[in-house]
Amino acid sequence: MRTEIVIGTRKSALALWQSEHIKSLLEARHPELVITLRYFVTRGDRTQDSSVPLPEIGGKGLFTAELEQALKDREIDLAVHSLKDLPTTLADDFILGAIPLREAVEDVLISRSGETLMKLPPGAVIGTSSLRRSSQILKLRPDLKTAHIRGNVDTRIRKTRDLSGPYHATILARAGLNRLGLEHEASEVLSCHDMLPAPGQGALGIECRADDEWLLGILRSIHHLPTEVAVTAERAFLAALEAGCNTPVAALARIEKRDNGDYVSFAGRCVSVDGTRTIEVSGEAELSAARQLGVTMAEEVLSRGFKEL
Repeated sequence: MRTEIVIGTRKSALALWQSEHIKSLLEARHPELVITLRYFVTRGDRTQDSSVPLPEIGGKGLFTAELEQALKDREIDLAVHSLKDLPTTLADDFILGAIPLREAVEDVLISRSGETLMKLPPGAVIGTSSLRRSSQILKLRPDLKTAHIRGNVDTRIRKTRDLSGPYHATILARAGLNRLGLEHEASEVLSCHDMLPAPGQGALGIECRADDEWLLGILRSIHHLPTEVAVTAERAFLAALEAGCNTPVAALARIEKRDNGDYVSFAGRCVSVDGTRTIEVSGEAELSAARQLGVTMAEEVLSRGFKEL
């Protein structure tokens, strides 16, 4: 009888935490399993300190290609990803076997001197390699500047705290800080009204081989259906726009309880790179129609000039 599972993981602190977290969840529900980690360095890891934006060197797949090859070669059984970093379309060989309970969805501001976003001085430089974040910053504060910053969570914090460095502040996902016990580093939790998150932000996706029925059965024990419904709508929105990390697209879906049942509500936002033009959409649907809701919202964005924006 099969009892061993090998998890492939990158070596960053956040990737290790995520893999260890899934390992712990599985061990708690299946104490008979023997679960080990196997470590990989991806192309994205090898270019962490580059000043070149991610879209120009390959985008989201930079952090998944080596892990997917190891899955295909059966060197590992699963890989744990930040869902916002996972392409919306997987190869036929792979499937999302589980999406656990979502963490916080918001972004946080980390500023050198503790200022909030609205208190930063005119001309202050915010380090971010996310067009979604930079465009929304400029929408709120056109007097600020943005500059590319790369690196893991601790690296970005260190670069921001460096008094001789170019950055007055940076923006990171709240979920990452929470998972690493670094909540105290945040100067401000940004509201979703001001900074709508990336599709899938705060959620983890467990990728495995599509034909591994045994493992898929095991993973069902840690799957969280409300999170799956929400991120399904968000990722369908992103996919229908044919957008990736080189496009300023934000989306957030939430499950709302009503007297007549549960619904998924959706908010989407697309902002021009300079922050001067915005397309916002919102809607709701029954849980079973989450994917179609995302597609419908994307169609509305497209009809309102997304390609030109």
